[in-house]
Amino acid sequence: MPYSLREAFSAFRRTPLLALLSVVAISLSLFVVGLFALTAFNIRRQIERIEERVEVIAYLRDDATIEQVQLAGLELQGMPEVLRIDYVSREDALASAVQELKEFREVFSDLEVNPLPASLQIRLRSGRRAPADLERVAARLTAYEFVEDVSFGRDWVGKIVSLRQIAGGATAIIGGAFAAVAGIIIATAVRISVFARREEIQIMRLVGATDGFIQRPFLFEGLLAGSVGGLLAAGLTFAAFRVVSLTLFELEWLPPTWALIGVAAGALYGLLSSAVAIRMHLRAV
Repeated sequence: MPYSLREAFSAFRRTPLLALLSVVAISLSLFVVGLFALTAFNIRRQIERIEERVEVIAYLRDDATIEQVQLAGLELQGMPEVLRIDYVSREDALASAVQELKEFREVFSDLEVNPLPASLQIRLRSGRRAPADLERVAARLTAYEFVEDVSFGRDWVGKIVSLRQIAGGATAIIGGAFAAVAGIIIATAVRISVFARREEIQIMRLVGATDGFIQRPFLFEGLLAGSVGGLLAAGLTFAAFRVVSLTLFELEWLPPTWALIGVAAGALYGLLSSAVAIRMHLRAV
């Protein structure tokens, strides 16, 4: 086994409590990030399912002609946001209302005149369902004289976008706070290791060892702590996912690449924390 790696493992045996604290700090910080990532991912999946049903509905005047509707359909189909346009006649609208609102079926059957207008239902393309896209399509529809009203759920679409932003922001802030705590603990562990081995380091310098050679075991120590912490965080996140899915409600597990990125992030964070700490503390030896 190379000297640097052997010394890194020896450091875990010399200061097991500090090594354990480093691993736990990294795992907890990544676990919190993992929980928020799991939440944000499932929120995003639900939002995507809802967004698939997002549509802009243009209610037509009674005097709208078929020629006007067809011409408008051709023009709207040229918009990059528009995926499909469905024309719903007054009769189809009433039949749909009877089907969906069963409690009002008797009321609808007693009507002498159909009160529901014909409409155009515009489905949007994936990636083109943001509030700005909806506003743009709605503005285009409003410009037609034969369109009486346009509806697309402006308020709840905006709330969905806000919810997605809040979930992402909370993940970054809370995960960053835990990461800062993990960095402080790793730096403390490195500092203690440096001062515990200061005589050995001085002798190594006397015989010509470079700073890079001296630093390497500490870097491996941080890398190992970060890797173990990342794996532990992934395991804790999966355990939380299983508990929630079995006891509360079903969740979707994160994509495999996300879990790998989390472990890699732990390893990288441990390495960088050790690198910064060792550069600072070697000057004092």
